[in-house]
Amino acid sequence: MIYSGKAVSVQMLDDGIAELKFDLQGESVNKFNQATVQELTEAGAALKADGNVKGLIVTSGKNVFIVGADITEFTEMFKLPEDEIASWALRANQAFNGIEDLPFPTVCAINGIALGGGLEMALSCDFRVASTVAQVGLPEVKLGLFPGFGGTVRLPRVIGVDNAVEWIAAGGQHKADRALKDGVVDAVVAPEQLKDAAIALVKECLAGKIDHQAKRLEKQVAITLPPLENMMAFQTSGAFVAQQAGRNYPAPMAAVNVMQQHAGMNRDQALEVESKGFAKVAKTPQATALVGLFLADQAVKKANGAHVKKGAKDINLAAVLGAGIMGGGIAFQSALKGTPIIMKDIADKALDLGMGEASKLLAKRVERKRMDAPTMGKTLSMIRPTLNYGDFGNVDVVVEAVVENEKIKQSVLAEAEGHLKDGAVLASNTSTISITRLASALKKPENFAGMHFFNPVHMMPLVEIIRAEKTSDETIATLVKYAQKMGKNPVVVNDCPGFLVNRVLFPYFGGFGMLMRDGADFQQVDKVMEKFGWPMGPAYLMDVVGIDTGVHAAAVMAEGFPERMQYDFKDVSTVMYENKRLGQKNGIGFYRYEEDKKGKPKKVVDEATYELIQPHVAARKEFDDEEIIARMMIPLCTETVRCLEDNIVGSAAEADMAMIYGIGFPPFRGGPLRYIDSIGTEAFVALCEKYAHLGGIYQAPQMLKDMAAKGESFFG
Repeated sequence: MIYSGKAVSVQMLDDGIAELKFDLQGESVNKFNQATVQELTEAGAALKADGNVKGLIVTSGKNVFIVGADITEFTEMFKLPEDEIASWALRANQAFNGIEDLPFPTVCAINGIALGGGLEMALSCDFRVASTVAQVGLPEVKLGLFPGFGGTVRLPRVIGVDNAVEWIAAGGQHKADRALKDGVVDAVVAPEQLKDAAIALVKECLAGKIDHQAKRLEKQVAITLPPLENMMAFQTSGAFVAQQAGRNYPAPMAAVNVMQQHAGMNRDQALEVESKGFAKVAKTPQATALVGLFLADQAVKKANGAHVKKGAKDINLAAVLGAGIMGGGIAFQSALKGTPIIMKDIADKALDLGMGEASKLLAKRVERKRMDAPTMGKTLSMIRPTLNYGDFGNVDVVVEAVVENEKIKQSVLAEAEGHLKDGAVLASNTSTISITRLASALKKPENFAGMHFFNPVHMMPLVEIIRAEKTSDETIATLVKYAQKMGKNPVVVNDCPGFLVNRVLFPYFGGFGMLMRDGADFQQVDKVMEKFGWPMGPAYLMDVVGIDTGVHAAAVMAEGFPERMQYDFKDVSTVMYENKRLGQKNGIGFYRYEEDKKGKPKKVVDEATYELIQPHVAARKEFDDEEIIARMMIPLCTETVRCLEDNIVGSAAEADMAMIYGIGFPPFRGGPLRYIDSIGTEAFVALCEKYAHLGGIYQAPQMLKDMAAKGESFFG
């Protein structure tokens, strides 16, 4: 054994060829934490000192290669001053340089996922051989960063500027054949041939058939393009990246700028530029939010794993009650992900609508070459329309998705319960009705919970799993498991009016209503909030959701939380509703909708909107952008805090991720609670006090006041 550590080991094979193996003890995957980087440095020194080694292969002892850096270490590290972060990155790079500078040929055998630091490790070798099942990429921009272990230096020198910009700025994860085509890897072989292929490549270098020194030199000198071509390559690709990334995500453009800056330098000079650039993006608020978002997503997955362990049952057959757009969407998603589903309704016309919805969604996948026609037919056959309960005795999970009326839902649920086998789970897709009240109609309320999908089902990643007073852990576990099988991100919440997402969303709409009452222009509010980062402003969002749906839900919120959400003025959404302006569903709401060339609704300003609301609002005036943002965001953020305070949601991470998944909260801001952290709890309470005179939705919750007094934050 040449070197032995807890993550890295080096042993001699035959013919003077050594094997450096990554196999991080106590973990299911390999990742670059600080200890692994240190061991790689030591392993490189041991290899250099051993005069018997003639060549090296780099392998993994796990079914992935290396998934990247240990992101859990970033939070504390990124609190350091910029120059210290740059120094850390430069020191870490010495480990990779140590492998690249070894006095013999090196070949990396990529057996599975190699992302971020994993691919950067592979790039430090002379050659890369990938298994057919391998996937590689540099996804750091998705964390608000760019590669900091030599990726911006080596990749453009290996595959050219254009390809490198695409790989780094888009942050994609690519299969082995794409990596081979672009030159990121040198060969692709079957998994069982991988190690032998890597050894054979080393032997060809040793036999003089391949010049590994020439290959290595390409990565250590300036990019070999004439100056004008070099400038044009970066300008052209940079303009495209800037357009795609937008101003809220600076990392992709920062990566392009860094690559252009060090293009004419040798490796060591270029790595210094990369390290400084990496430190700069690491200190941006976007990196703080997006790294936090990644960690929050992991926390949600961990929480869901804990739920599933509490007795989740197998789901071999599902059913949906109600074959409308929602029912058809649920049936489509279940079948698409491999769980057969019965779709029941009381009318053939409704079943035709549900099957039509599923067929339309599947046809789009075929059209976009994401599915072939035989697979479409097979998937569609997994949805069985019916007018009766004939096979409900075999169903494991039933999701009710009938009209949003409490009495009708109770009747349908009670009827369905009578046809189910013992232990089958029953759920309601209601968006507003109390799950505890719905459960009162059932004989086995412990087998019942809410399962709230968001529209359109096939696109929206969130599913709220709502626990009623008598819901069992096993029921929650089963529904979480089913949501995961459907490819969704479940968040478990407790029952209350609006559950989590709508309870938080409607104070945001309340803030919009107050702005309109006070003379704001809905178009200005939309533009400001879209500039803030929302995919659509509040007026546009109401049109998309459906103004009738919004008015109904607002009434539920007002009844549930009268001290905050019962308003003493006529809201403009009510004015729209009374004038039968329901939004996109009937072509007119705050905006008028016309079909574009692709047949999609395009919003057009309608001056009649101003005439309709004029009797109910103050004279129109211009508001400062910061005031609009404050008046929109305070109600949403404070209600999120109240949901945490009231134990509606289990953690800050779950609350934030529900808002990201469910209503499109700007990801680069990290979620409502991380947004409060970015301002500071004390400063946010002061902001609340500034606007508290507007009503209850602007008043800081006691939990937030207490945190501010202690100098605490939601995410440490």
